[in-house]
Amino acid sequence: MGRIVALDYGKVRTGIAVTDELQIIASGLTTVDTKDLLNFLRNYVKEEKVERFVVGEPKQMNNLPSESEELIKPFLRTLEGVFPKIPVERQDERFTSKMAFQTMIDSGLKKQQRKNKALVDEISATIILQAYLNRKQ
Repeated sequence: MGRIVALDYGKVRTGIAVTDELQIIASGLTTVDTKDLLNFLRNYVKEEKVERFVVGEPKQMNNLPSESEELIKPFLRTLEGVFPKIPVERQDERFTSKMAFQTMIDSGLKKQQRKNKALVDEISATIILQAYLNRKQ
């Protein structure tokens, strides 16, 4: 089995989370500048066996795509072109930022640490990945 890589894609930054090789545990990996994302993924795929990508799917409360989905569509086409043998799936990402922020509070991070948007993105990617794993069980 290979790892599953989840992406909380954003215009400026993208949070990244991965599973262990048995696809049991979702863990935050890092946050990268979105402009550097494909290079980061190329290097990661060279080092680790990746079975699939899971990309957050932003939706509105009425279940329609949010405006940021228009930013993600071109990236998805590029991702599938660069890694044609690695399937891409989507996972609803509603409330992940709020859940990530609450996780930071619950874990005792100080207010200054909670302002770290890169950490919020990484935790959001982890929440997206865990939701995907829960859905697939």
